[in-house]
Amino acid sequence: MLITVKYFGQIAEVTQKEEEELEVAKTSISKLLETLNARYTDLKNKDFQIAQNQELVSLDTELTGAEIALLPPFAGG
Repeated sequence: MLITVKYFGQIAEVTQKEEEELEVAKTSISKLLETLNARYTDLKNKDFQIAQNQELVSLDTELTGAEIALLPPFAGG
C-alpha cells in the first residue's frame, strides 16, 4: 500500500522533509512508527500525535489511510 506521510514543525526538522511517500504492508500505526523511528532515530525523542486521513488515531489503529500526519504539540492563543 502506498501512503503519504506528512511532517510538521519540529518533526519536519528531524526528517528534513515535509512529506514523503512510502510503500508499506497493511499493518498498524505502531508498526509504521517503528519503521519511521528506524529511519529517523531522533524521532524517538520527539512528542507528537498521529493523524490518519485527518483524524487523530492511537498506535494500535490499523493502517488504512492514504495520508498519515505526524503532528507536534502546538500552542493556541
